[in-house]
Amino acid sequence: MGTLLRLDRIVTHYGPIEVLKGIDLSIEDGEVVALLGGNAAGKSTTMKTILGLVIPSSGTVTFAEQDITRREPPYRIGLGMATVPEARRLFSSMSVYDNLLMGAYVRRRLSWSEITKDLDTVLGLFPRLAERLRQVAGTLSGGEQQMVAVGRALMARPRLILMDEPSMGLAPALVETIYEIVRRIKSLGTSMLIVEQNATMALAVAGRAYVLQTGEIVSHGSGHDLLKSDSIRKAYLGGSTG
Repeated sequence: MGTLLRLDRIVTHYGPIEVLKGIDLSIEDGEVVALLGGNAAGKSTTMKTILGLVIPSSGTVTFAEQDITRREPPYRIGLGMATVPEARRLFSSMSVYDNLLMGAYVRRRLSWSEITKDLDTVLGLFPRLAERLRQVAGTLSGGEQQMVAVGRALMARPRLILMDEPSMGLAPALVETIYEIVRRIKSLGTSMLIVEQNATMALAVAGRAYVLQTGEIVSHGSGHDLLKSDSIRKAYLGGSTG
């Protein structure tokens, strides 16, 4: 066990606008961490900063003991990051099968047997996809597309999965399904950062969580403690602990 990802005093701008205001965040090997916040809190900017889609104005991003603050996204993906982006962003005209194989592109030098073994594992997690392997991904339901997006990330055998709003636009029953899969991934020892507005689900599965508000971390603690917090409940869950 050790620190897999660390953000130290990250400041990020979009032009003259300071979006992240010196945030600190860390994820240990095998840990699930939630990042909560409302619209325009800076959650997506944090995700983009970790992936290298946005370069911070100051501060340091460290992954797997390497300073990656100014490294390009392909380098970071090669170190063991994978993403489940907001709105899934599948290759909509390609089949489910081809979308899943795209996740294994970073492992293309490995034997085909290793890749097919992982495909079998993903289909074991998502039996519904096994029935739709040859179906065009863009014709799937929203929940099925989210399954493909998670499966595609797993095909990379990542050390860290970054999930951006995995429950967005899904019916409650499908949200439960996606988070049950998150629990199974957690049991495999894969680290995850879950960026969410659905605090109830995220805090129930996360070991720790950060709350982001207008570009600043305003609260940090165990998922259990934050779930019981009156201020968090009033802000995100619509009630108090009583």
